[in-house]
Amino acid sequence: MPRPGGSFAPFRTTLWAGWGHDATEARGRMTRIAAVHGALPPHRHTQREVTDMVARTCLPPGADRRVLDRLHENARVRSRHTVLPLDGYRDLDGFGPSNDVFIRSAVDLGAQAVRGALRTAGLRPTDVDLLMFTSVTGIAAPSIDARLVTRLGMRSDVRRLPVFGLGCVAGAAGTARLHDYLLGHPDDVAVLLSVELCSLTFQRHDTSRANLVATALFGDGAAAVVALGGRRAVAGPEIVATRSRMYPDTEHVMGWDIGSTGFRVVLDPGVPDVVRHYLADDVREFLGEHGLKPKDIAHWVCHPGGPKVLEAVTEVLDLRDGALDVTWRSLADIGNLSSSSVLHVLRDTIEQRRPEPGTPGLLLAMGPGFCCELVLLRW
Repeated sequence: MPRPGGSFAPFRTTLWAGWGHDATEARGRMTRIAAVHGALPPHRHTQREVTDMVARTCLPPGADRRVLDRLHENARVRSRHTVLPLDGYRDLDGFGPSNDVFIRSAVDLGAQAVRGALRTAGLRPTDVDLLMFTSVTGIAAPSIDARLVTRLGMRSDVRRLPVFGLGCVAGAAGTARLHDYLLGHPDDVAVLLSVELCSLTFQRHDTSRANLVATALFGDGAAAVVALGGRRAVAGPEIVATRSRMYPDTEHVMGWDIGSTGFRVVLDPGVPDVVRHYLADDVREFLGEHGLKPKDIAHWVCHPGGPKVLEAVTEVLDLRDGALDVTWRSLADIGNLSSSSVLHVLRDTIEQRRPEPGTPGLLLAMGPGFCCELVLLRW
């Protein structure tokens, strides 16, 4: 714990004010994150290799590719993983074949992520009481979580909650919803699984700026979070509080146009402006309710939405140099994994930064809606 009078003393003394419990009793009710495990598909490529693939599949023969090259160079992504080898994407014809690949691969990658997270937490599949699954890059009925129950050896009475449509915000929102569930079930174990196979949504022969930007940023991956209710003793960061926020008249900013070729990305260049307009007030108000300011946050666990979004977050919150280093590194190493990305950043923060016990952190992501999700953590 930080020494008395240290820089995080206000967090310890004011966090629980107004709850009607002393600190010990209140902390006993906290959800804890017992483990986070990321999984990546086996095919890893440099950004240049992906750029060349996109040029072959999206641009007309002999077309000028300077705009494509510039967009990919400016994305600040060095490498990415894909569920298929690059030459496999030219054989995908329409939404059906792409979604078939999604189902098969999501089950395999999802099983890997959940097994890894449970193993790290020292738990078995039969210990899981709630399995939440989120993705925005494919659909299935029975859902991916249903297909995993038997494969992983979970109990037949495990509660399941498949979620579609939250997009990039779902890693943070799903973690918050685990917390909501565990507040009412403090003896339970809850798992969030995110699988995003973004490469399957790239549109062939689509030269729109939105599609080219998406091909510059997004990669494939999965992540699982194991969270435990407050009556189960476990090490790990506590979830102290959460906040959801929808922004008016921003439905056009991000999402999908869904048609016969699958998910065609909607990505407005004004996303960083939306962040600049709304995020600072939301973060400051949320932290202020717990006696904190942005400068008190020791670790920022931020979704890597892209360079312009991260620059906007840094600017409006007046973050110190290096505050988003883990996020920038994740973007460079694996790209934007939609909902899985912020969970990879959370894992990397826990493993690489080794936050000092008792210090506050903030997990945040934004996505279609347009919306924001904030999760206040205590390490």
